[in-house]
Amino acid sequence: MSKLGDLGAKLYRGEVGYDFVGKRFVWYGVSILITITAIVALAVQGLNMGIEFKGGAVFTTPKTAVSVTQATDDAEKAAGHQAIVQKLGNGTLRIQISSLDPAQANAVKTKLAADLKVPETDINADLVGPSWGDQIANKAWTGLGIFMVLVVIYLAIAFEWRMAVAALIALIHDLTITVGVYALVGFEVTPGTVIGLLTILGYSLYDTVVVFDGLKEGSKDITKQTRYTFSEVANRSINGTLVRSINTTVVALLPVGALLFIGGGLLDAGMLNDISLSLFVGLAAGAYSSIFIATPLVVDLKEREPAMKALKKRVLAKRAAAAAKGESPEDEGFEAADAPQVVAQGRAGRRR
Repeated sequence: MSKLGDLGAKLYRGEVGYDFVGKRFVWYGVSILITITAIVALAVQGLNMGIEFKGGAVFTTPKTAVSVTQATDDAEKAAGHQAIVQKLGNGTLRIQISSLDPAQANAVKTKLAADLKVPETDINADLVGPSWGDQIANKAWTGLGIFMVLVVIYLAIAFEWRMAVAALIALIHDLTITVGVYALVGFEVTPGTVIGLLTILGYSLYDTVVVFDGLKEGSKDITKQTRYTFSEVANRSINGTLVRSINTTVVALLPVGALLFIGGGLLDAGMLNDISLSLFVGLAAGAYSSIFIATPLVVDLKEREPAMKALKKRVLAKRAAAAAKGESPEDEGFEAADAPQVVAQGRAGRRR
């Protein structure tokens, strides 16, 4: 067995582990700091909305030896607006200029033909109205709202309302961070970005549900035993699925990272950045929130219940009594009432 696999087995059996739940206020603080940074960046710098949302024109030139820098200067002088120029694989240029009406676009096209020394008839101009982008944004908000409602309803039925609330907070956390990163780096927001944002919700929810499923099984009939508190069972659930979460996240991040850093960076295929950045940041944030945010939030909500408070009191009292006798609670073995949890954990292991 590989070292990682051996570690995963030990984590699942509870032989080793990290106290994620016990240090939850540290993770809360980190998340709050990151979220505040994202909100400030969004408020101060705003989002660099693409032409689909602001309206404008996209000019595609024939093959030319003109550099991207020179073409950018020529386009900005001709239009009086910021231009985004990309050199395509066949040597043609894609020049994107926002906030142009049809009359202005025709004038810019004529000026570009003269500056780039190409026939005006060979330059293709596509006008994009801002209303199209508004429709995309409205449909995205509608889809996001429907998705959130369905997620809350499903989790409330499949698990309980506390887990539904925790998952919803984790999803909002992931979206906020991803949008904040776009504001910080200044990448253009396009319909591809919107698609990426909606896509990461499924990945984020997947990791969270895996941990919640283990927690649900592990905490079944938990009040009938005096070996573990609810927070300890929750922590065992996180540790038990930790290696699986890391593996799935790394496997998902590798191809997305290739699109972002190789395709968008080294190969200068800027259009790949639209969707790959949102996927990369969102996947990483989703893995983080499922471990460090969602389950600890469930613990905070669940341990407010009188039954969980009473359980914690009984567990601590039993440990104190064992310590007074110079014994370890672990040496006493499982009581008959501990059996339901052992069976539940066994079922969870077989499903994995």
